[in-house]
Amino acid sequence: MMNCTTLLKEYNLKVTPQRVAIVEELYKNGHMNIDDLYKKLLSKFPSISLATIYKNVNAMIEKVFLNEVKIPNSKSVYELVKEEHSHLVCSSCGKIEDIDLSIGSLVEEATASKNYKIQEASVVFTGLCPTCSNK
Repeated sequence: MMNCTTLLKEYNLKVTPQRVAIVEELYKNGHMNIDDLYKKLLSKFPSISLATIYKNVNAMIEKVFLNEVKIPNSKSVYELVKEEHSHLVCSSCGKIEDIDLSIGSLVEEATASKNYKIQEASVVFTGLCPTCSNK
């Protein structure tokens, strides 16, 4: 198990019980949207507000501790920062998985083609997970 307190301090984030709980939930679940985080934290902190969750998540994004993953036609989910990767999203059950896939060549091609200076890129593949495709 990782030490959430140490990890938060490494990113110069103030250690609070709410932030530790957010990190623990994201570590356990991988990808979560704000509503799911709120539901999980509400059981630990009955007086916590949705605004507090947003404020903490945004502070962690600013410090590049969390990534926002924009899912087409769905709410964004959040994850702990990791090596560059893409995402697979099941259009039936909503399961989200990481896939190690370098998008460097796509960025290079887009840059060469349109002369953009690309600052950020993400790839999300949508389809059916093995469980849903076997139903």
